[in-house]
Amino acid sequence: MAGVRIGTSGWQYRHWRGDFYPADLPSSHWLSSYVERFDTVELNASFYRLPRAEAFAAWGRRVPDGFRFAVKASRYLTHVKRLRDPAEPLERFWSRVRRLGDRCGPVLYQLPPHWRPDWERLDAFLAAIPRGPWQAIEIRDPRWYGEELERRLEAAGVTLCLHDMAGSAWSGEPIGPFAYLRFHGAGERYGGRYPDEVLRGWADRMAGWARAGRPVWAYFNNDIGGHAPRDAVRLRAYVDERLS
Repeated sequence: MAGVRIGTSGWQYRHWRGDFYPADLPSSHWLSSYVERFDTVELNASFYRLPRAEAFAAWGRRVPDGFRFAVKASRYLTHVKRLRDPAEPLERFWSRVRRLGDRCGPVLYQLPPHWRPDWERLDAFLAAIPRGPWQAIEIRDPRWYGEELERRLEAAGVTLCLHDMAGSAWSGEPIGPFAYLRFHGAGERYGGRYPDEVLRGWADRMAGWARAGRPVWAYFNNDIGGHAPRDAVRLRAYVDERLS
């Protein structure tokens, strides 16, 4: 599966106990159990509260070589300040995220819903983000989509996240240096099992992007009912079939 990583959005869900995780496995061992089956996870706790630098360093030490964390940026920057004056929040965020070392994968910035385009703020934000790391942006208001957004992201080397959140979904061709996919639920928000035909369709596209040299990162956010890890395993199998 060269060029394709598939995992879940988070790993610390109590309702996965007795389902994805053995019922008698302490929660302190869940990450160790997770990395036995996946090579990436989307760290979404950082969206709600930015962890200390020591926490990022500890997570990096607990996973094997080759494992990568995608990190969701703090909502303080995206939802509270709405990209206003981004320099200080970005410096604080990256000073901690870099403690993951080589276990750090892409970073995702999720914009708030019901926020119409503000190109001046977006331009200032794109100018402030560090160059080099892989970074993606997830849009939650469809008024942002179009040539104005695509031109800015391409120039900045930032990827547009593909996702299926009702009301703001984007499932077009990747924009940016890599593909970043988020699956938010099938039939219900953050829940539901994805049908095989849907996952096979995505596997066809993802394998095609990988063959063309575009790295792919994909995460399932339908954690309710424990569907996320099961769907991630199925999608990985379908992609593996196509690439082998």
